[in-house]
Amino acid sequence: MNTTEPAVLIDAVSKVYGSGRGAVLALDGVSLDVARGEFVCLLGASGCGKSTLLALIAGLDAPTSGTVATGGARVGMVFQDPALFPWLTVAGNIGIALRAAGVPKRLWPGRIAELLAVVRLDGAGDRRPHQLSGGMRQRAAIARALAQDTDILLLDEPFAALDAMTRDLLHDELERIWRERELTVLFVTHNVREAVRLGDRVVLLSSRPGRVVQEYPVPLHRPRRIESPEVAEPAGKITDRLREEVGRHGH
Repeated sequence: MNTTEPAVLIDAVSKVYGSGRGAVLALDGVSLDVARGEFVCLLGASGCGKSTLLALIAGLDAPTSGTVATGGARVGMVFQDPALFPWLTVAGNIGIALRAAGVPKRLWPGRIAELLAVVRLDGAGDRRPHQLSGGMRQRAAIARALAQDTDILLLDEPFAALDAMTRDLLHDELERIWRERELTVLFVTHNVREAVRLGDRVVLLSSRPGRVVQEYPVPLHRPRRIESPEVAEPAGKITDRLREEVGRHGH
């Protein structure tokens, strides 16, 4: 793998759903490079194509035009709903991902224990999803996404349904995992402060069709606090730009 190439290369990507009069242009000519090891937050109003873009990067869908390249990297994805199989334990849910990755079953116990330790769910492998808090379910979903020796981690509003304290703790955990495992991360959010708290760069998308409106480098030292003045200042500027964009499209 050539480490000088971007981890994710999105070149003039458009995505149309449907055909004829019912056709919907979700993304229009989006180009974006994400460097290896970079943490990029995608921000925009509802319906701007953020989730569509993640699905294209994950290979769950194909662009109508343009190209998406990940250089053969292994991609894992975490959704807003953890989508754990309720009849399986946490270990069983991770095992599904290990099977999909072709990991020999004799290696599963060690790999599952390692992944549970990474997300700080040691000892929770025999629990079922209904026995876990919302934050613990998302930790389990992250462990499952990492089970394929993931290089690129995609997260689609994973903390939106959590209370503020749990979300804050998971920001710290995600940042730790990103650093320890040297991941490339693309994180979709509606929350401007969350984007500035986590991202090396914030990419603002227009309302439908999604286009890259502006990119904001975030040169703040880590660790960051979501309530800190250092985060609030750039978040305020980005919020003003987001409001302008939303207002332009009548949302």
